[in-house]
Amino acid sequence: MPFSLPDAARVHPVTLPDGSIHEGTVFLSNVIDRPNIEVGDFTYASDFDPPPADGWAARLAPYHFPMSAGRLIIGRFCQIAHGVRFITAAANHAYAGLTSFPFGIFALDQEIMAQPDSRDTKIGHDVWLGYGAMVCPAVTIGNGAIIGTGAVVRDDVPDYAIVSGNPAQLVRMRLSPADIDRMNRLAWWDWPVEQIARARDALEAGDLDALEALAPKP
Repeated sequence: MPFSLPDAARVHPVTLPDGSIHEGTVFLSNVIDRPNIEVGDFTYASDFDPPPADGWAARLAPYHFPMSAGRLIIGRFCQIAHGVRFITAAANHAYAGLTSFPFGIFALDQEIMAQPDSRDTKIGHDVWLGYGAMVCPAVTIGNGAIIGTGAVVRDDVPDYAIVSGNPAQLVRMRLSPADIDRMNRLAWWDWPVEQIARARDALEAGDLDALEALAPKP
Protein backbone atom coordinates (compact mmCIF):
# COMPACT_ATOMS: atom_id res chain seq x y z
CA MET A 1 0.00 0.00 0.00
CA PRO A 2 1.52 3.37 -0.98
CA PHE A 3 2.58 5.60 1.90
CA SER A 4 0.74 8.88 2.37
CA LEU A 5 1.31 11.70 4.81
CA PRO A 6 -1.37 12.40 7.43
CA ASP A 7 -3.76 15.23 6.75
CA ALA A 8 -1.91 18.42 7.75
CA ALA A 9 -5.22 19.82 9.02
CA ARG A 10 -5.52 17.17 11.74
CA VAL A 11 -4.96 18.20 15.35
CA HIS A 12 -3.93 14.70 16.47
CA PRO A 13 -2.00 13.06 13.62
CA VAL A 14 -1.13 9.74 15.32
CA THR A 15 -3.65 6.88 15.30
CA LEU A 16 -2.80 3.99 17.63
CA PRO A 17 -3.16 0.31 16.65
CA ASP A 18 -6.51 0.06 18.47
CA GLY A 19 -7.89 2.90 16.33
CA SER A 20 -7.79 5.56 19.05
CA ILE A 21 -5.94 8.82 18.62
CA HIS A 22 -2.81 9.71 20.57
CA GLU A 23 -3.95 12.85 22.36
CA GLY A 24 -0.43 13.70 23.51
CA THR A 25 0.76 14.47 19.98
CA VAL A 26 -0.47 17.46 17.98
CA PHE A 27 0.28 19.26 14.76
CA LEU A 28 1.12 22.62 16.28
CA SER A 29 -0.08 24.75 13.38
CA ASN A 30 -3.62 23.60 14.21
CA VAL A 31 -3.56 24.43 17.93
CA ILE A 32 -1.53 27.67 18.05
CA ASP A 33 -3.21 30.83 16.83
CA ARG A 34 -1.06 33.78 17.83
CA PRO A 35 0.24 36.53 15.54
CA ASN A 36 3.72 36.33 17.10
CA ILE A 37 4.12 32.55 16.67
CA GLU A 38 4.53 30.93 13.27
CA VAL A 39 4.56 27.13 12.89
CA GLY A 40 4.92 25.24 9.63
CA ASP A 41 2.79 22.32 8.50
CA PHE A 42 3.55 18.82 9.84
CA THR A 43 5.56 20.13 12.80
CA TYR A 44 4.41 18.19 15.83
CA ALA A 45 4.89 18.29 19.58
CA SER A 46 4.40 15.43 22.03
CA ASP A 47 3.75 15.68 25.75
CA PHE A 48 3.06 12.99 28.35
CA ASP A 49 0.74 15.43 30.13
CA PRO A 50 -0.76 17.31 27.20
CA PRO A 51 -2.38 20.70 27.81
CA PRO A 52 -5.78 21.63 26.41
CA ALA A 53 -5.71 22.37 22.70
CA ASP A 54 -5.50 26.10 23.37
CA GLY A 55 -2.67 25.67 25.89
CA TRP A 56 0.17 24.47 23.68
CA ALA A 57 1.61 27.94 23.07
CA ALA A 58 1.87 28.61 26.80
CA ARG A 59 3.31 25.14 27.44
CA LEU A 60 6.09 25.41 24.86
CA ALA A 61 6.85 29.14 25.15
CA PRO A 62 5.74 30.14 28.66
CA TYR A 63 7.09 33.70 28.51
CA HIS A 64 5.85 34.44 25.00
CA PHE A 65 2.54 36.16 25.64
CA PRO A 66 0.09 37.31 22.95
CA MET A 67 1.35 40.89 23.36
CA SER A 68 5.03 39.92 23.40
CA ALA A 69 7.33 41.62 20.94
CA GLY A 70 9.44 39.44 18.67
CA ARG A 71 8.34 36.23 17.04
CA LEU A 72 8.82 32.52 17.57
CA ILE A 73 9.18 30.96 14.12
CA ILE A 74 9.23 27.17 13.71
CA GLY A 75 9.60 25.54 10.29
CA ARG A 76 7.92 22.54 8.70
CA PHE A 77 8.36 18.88 9.73
CA CYS A 78 9.95 19.68 13.11
CA GLN A 79 9.76 17.16 15.94
CA ILE A 80 9.38 18.52 19.48
CA ALA A 81 9.67 16.13 22.40
CA HIS A 82 8.19 16.29 25.89
CA GLY A 83 9.59 19.06 28.07
CA VAL A 84 11.01 21.24 25.31
CA ARG A 85 10.79 24.94 26.15
CA PHE A 86 11.39 28.06 24.07
CA ILE A 87 12.52 30.87 26.37
CA THR A 88 11.96 33.71 23.94
CA ALA A 89 13.33 37.24 24.10
CA ALA A 90 10.13 38.40 25.81
CA ALA A 91 11.48 36.74 28.97
CA ASN A 92 14.47 39.08 29.15
CA HIS A 93 14.74 41.92 31.66
CA ALA A 94 16.53 45.18 31.00
CA TYR A 95 19.71 45.26 33.09
CA ALA A 96 21.72 48.19 31.71
CA GLY A 97 20.93 50.17 34.86
CA LEU A 98 21.50 49.30 38.49
CA THR A 99 18.73 46.68 38.74
CA SER A 100 17.07 44.05 36.59
CA PHE A 101 13.76 44.34 38.46
CA PRO A 102 10.98 44.80 35.86
CA PHE A 103 9.17 47.78 37.40
CA GLY A 104 7.30 48.41 34.13
CA ILE A 105 5.38 45.14 34.41
CA PHE A 106 3.55 46.52 37.42
CA ALA A 107 2.89 49.96 35.88
CA LEU A 108 -0.22 51.04 34.03
CA ASP A 109 1.77 53.10 31.53
CA GLN A 110 2.06 50.89 28.44
CA GLU A 111 5.14 52.76 27.26
CA ILE A 112 6.88 51.97 30.53
CA MET A 113 5.87 48.33 30.09
CA ALA A 114 7.62 48.12 26.69
CA GLN A 115 9.78 45.03 26.52
CA PRO A 116 13.53 45.56 26.24
CA ASP A 117 14.13 42.74 23.76
CA SER A 118 12.13 42.11 20.59
CA ARG A 119 14.44 39.71 18.73
CA ASP A 120 13.01 36.65 16.99
CA THR A 121 13.71 33.01 17.85
CA LYS A 122 13.91 30.93 14.68
CA ILE A 123 13.81 27.16 14.24
CA GLY A 124 14.46 25.79 10.75
CA HIS A 125 12.80 22.89 8.94
CA ASP A 126 13.11 19.20 9.93
CA VAL A 127 14.64 20.02 13.32
CA TRP A 128 14.45 17.42 16.10
CA LEU A 129 14.38 18.88 19.61
CA GLY A 130 14.98 16.13 22.16
CA TYR A 131 13.41 15.58 25.58
CA GLY A 132 13.72 18.56 27.87
CA ALA A 133 15.76 20.74 25.52
CA MET A 134 15.70 24.47 26.21
CA VAL A 135 16.11 27.09 23.50
CA CYS A 136 17.28 30.46 24.82
CA PRO A 137 16.21 33.88 23.52
CA ALA A 138 16.94 34.99 19.95
CA VAL A 139 18.61 31.73 18.93
CA THR A 140 18.49 30.49 15.33
CA ILE A 141 18.57 26.72 14.78
CA GLY A 142 19.31 25.62 11.23
CA ASN A 143 17.54 23.11 9.01
CA GLY A 144 17.99 19.44 9.83
CA ALA A 145 19.62 20.07 13.20
CA ILE A 146 19.25 17.68 16.14
CA ILE A 147 19.13 19.09 19.66
CA GLY A 148 20.07 16.51 22.28
CA THR A 149 18.14 15.60 25.41
CA GLY A 150 18.37 18.32 28.04
CA ALA A 151 20.49 20.59 25.86
CA VAL A 152 20.48 24.31 26.64
CA VAL A 153 20.85 26.11 23.32
CA ARG A 154 22.35 29.55 23.93
CA ASP A 155 23.96 30.13 20.54
CA ASP A 156 22.95 29.63 16.93
CA VAL A 157 23.09 26.06 15.60
CA PRO A 158 24.23 25.42 12.00
CA ASP A 159 22.21 23.46 9.46
CA TYR A 160 22.47 19.68 9.99
CA ALA A 161 24.43 19.94 13.23
CA ILE A 162 23.98 17.69 16.26
CA VAL A 163 24.43 19.53 19.56
CA SER A 164 24.08 18.53 23.19
CA GLY A 165 24.96 19.64 26.70
CA ASN A 166 24.71 22.80 28.78
CA PRO A 167 25.59 25.04 27.10
CA ALA A 168 24.93 23.08 23.93
CA GLN A 169 28.10 22.20 22.03
CA LEU A 170 28.61 20.72 18.57
CA VAL A 171 28.85 16.92 18.67
CA ARG A 172 29.20 16.43 14.94
CA MET A 173 27.77 17.46 11.60
CA ARG A 174 25.26 15.11 10.03
CA LEU A 175 26.31 15.87 6.45
CA SER A 176 29.26 17.28 4.54
CA PRO A 177 29.16 20.98 3.56
CA ALA A 178 28.45 20.01 -0.06
CA ASP A 179 25.56 17.76 0.93
CA ILE A 180 24.14 20.39 3.28
CA ASP A 181 24.10 22.80 0.36
CA ARG A 182 22.34 20.21 -1.80
CA MET A 183 19.72 19.53 0.88
CA ASN A 184 18.98 23.22 1.37
CA ARG A 185 18.65 23.72 -2.38
CA LEU A 186 16.31 20.73 -2.64
CA ALA A 187 14.23 21.97 0.33
CA TRP A 188 12.17 18.76 0.33
CA TRP A 189 9.99 20.11 3.15
CA ASP A 190 8.43 22.53 0.65
CA TRP A 191 7.55 19.89 -1.95
CA PRO A 192 3.94 18.88 -2.64
CA VAL A 193 2.87 16.29 -0.07
CA GLU A 194 2.50 13.56 -2.70
CA GLN A 195 6.11 13.96 -3.76
CA ILE A 196 7.32 14.02 -0.16
CA ALA A 197 5.47 10.74 0.41
CA ARG A 198 7.19 9.20 -2.63
CA ALA A 199 10.55 10.42 -1.31
CA ARG A 200 10.17 8.66 2.05
CA ASP A 201 12.51 5.77 1.20
CA ALA A 202 15.22 8.09 -0.10
CA LEU A 203 14.94 10.35 2.94
CA GLU A 204 15.10 7.48 5.44
CA ALA A 205 17.92 5.70 3.59
CA GLY A 206 20.02 8.85 3.33
CA ASP A 207 20.13 8.50 -0.46
CA LEU A 208 20.67 12.06 -1.60
CA ASP A 209 21.02 11.10 -5.27
CA ALA A 210 17.64 9.34 -5.17
CA LEU A 211 16.09 12.30 -3.39
CA GLU A 212 17.44 14.66 -6.01
CA ALA A 213 15.97 12.46 -8.75
CA LEU A 214 12.55 12.76 -7.11
CA ALA A 215 12.62 16.54 -6.81
CA PRO A 216 9.84 18.51 -8.51
CA LYS A 217 10.82 19.63 -11.98
CA PRO A 218 10.97 23.40 -12.54
